[in-house]
Amino acid sequence: MERLSGLDASFLYLETPKMHMHVAMAAVLDPAQMPGGYSFEKVQNLIESRVHRMPAFRRRLVEVPFTLHHPVWIDDPDFDIIRHVRRVACPAPGGREELGDICGRIASTPLDRSRPLWEAWVIEGIEGGRFAVMTKVHHAAVDGATGAGLLVHLFSLDPTEAAPGPATAPAFRGEGVPSPIDMMRDAVVSRVKQPAEFVKLVAHTASAIAGVAKQRQEPDALVGGTPLRAPRTSFNGALSARRNVAFAQLPLEGLKRIKARHDVRLNDVVLAVCAGALRRYLDGRGELPSDPLVAVCPISVKSVKPGVGSNHVSGMFTSLATDIDDPVERLMAIKAGTMGAKHEHQAIGADMLQSWAEFAAPTTFHLAARFYARWRLAEKHRPIHNLVISNVPGPQVPIYLAGAKLVAVYPMGPVMEGAGLNVTVMSYDGHVDFGFMVAADLVPDVWSLAAGVQPAYEELRNAR
Repeated sequence: MERLSGLDASFLYLETPKMHMHVAMAAVLDPAQMPGGYSFEKVQNLIESRVHRMPAFRRRLVEVPFTLHHPVWIDDPDFDIIRHVRRVACPAPGGREELGDICGRIASTPLDRSRPLWEAWVIEGIEGGRFAVMTKVHHAAVDGATGAGLLVHLFSLDPTEAAPGPATAPAFRGEGVPSPIDMMRDAVVSRVKQPAEFVKLVAHTASAIAGVAKQRQEPDALVGGTPLRAPRTSFNGALSARRNVAFAQLPLEGLKRIKARHDVRLNDVVLAVCAGALRRYLDGRGELPSDPLVAVCPISVKSVKPGVGSNHVSGMFTSLATDIDDPVERLMAIKAGTMGAKHEHQAIGADMLQSWAEFAAPTTFHLAARFYARWRLAEKHRPIHNLVISNVPGPQVPIYLAGAKLVAVYPMGPVMEGAGLNVTVMSYDGHVDFGFMVAADLVPDVWSLAAGVQPAYEELRNAR
């Protein structure tokens, strides 16, 4: 039994019927050299054989009586692979758009909390004789970095590694469900310690914010983005439950050359490409705001309590400088903005979000999230931010699933109330794959947005 950290649990409390808090990944695979050829059973058997290595795949939630504290994880005593690995055909001709459509449909439904919080959908009929595996895992169980780490456990460097045969015994032995008395006792003991910690955290937070405010008054200060100062766009509004997905891909080496030429970070180049695509998309719709868009960029941080919790993440607000027409000037403005955002984030404290999340009251937090969604309050104030952009590094060598080579890996993050667009980026084996997850009603033409990635890259590559 392991209690969820406050940040892990917050992703459960935030979830509503229209805001699903799972992360996803669509891995496109080429079975040309798969020993014995492709079959669904081989993929299912391989996943089943690896479940014991991945806590996120074998644990399920148990709620504490009277919601006295955050839920706990236990190894599921009734685990059955059939409930988690499913098979579906991609509509013809099986191109990127057809794959995106079916991934959007899969992403549009929440995960069942009565079992481990993941699904794997084997999508057959991808063009070129390929297939895809879309995994969907709740954010309470993984963050971006740990989600990418699942590749290590599911995939292999060996192209000749064959899938195992059908399991003849359970993949692991689950534990019994803890007694309500034990859970209540542990919850009370943990909560008793919190008042003193809360007082310290309030004082530390007030001091840190005052320090950042003072620093921003200096004329030469580098400044990050500011919450609730983002301009409103068509994708900033209340969510519906339906999702859509689009993809794009760029060469990693080309992005690195832009990085070296302008002496910026690779993440700055990725943000500049996203900014260029967003400018093109909004301008084409006659909606380009005069103020720059503001993105939240998740960043990995050290845990408040190392080894505790699945999410070790915080976020920084940064301007995308979409008000600047020249692509190089825009890139340099993004560089200055991310430097300011990182400096302010460090000044406030990288673990501040994790620390505050520990005090989340389960019932209050959940009811507040549903109230905010039901009354569409995201449309009543200026957006907190316009979108989320996340950049996750992946392996730079070919990897294989039961001998099938991974040829593309498109990550997809959740959209939030008030910000119906998430762009998640992952590098793999010499290329960078972009996954656009959107609220379908707010961004009905997501492929038009994704189509702007290549021109945005080209204008940066050709600029001097």
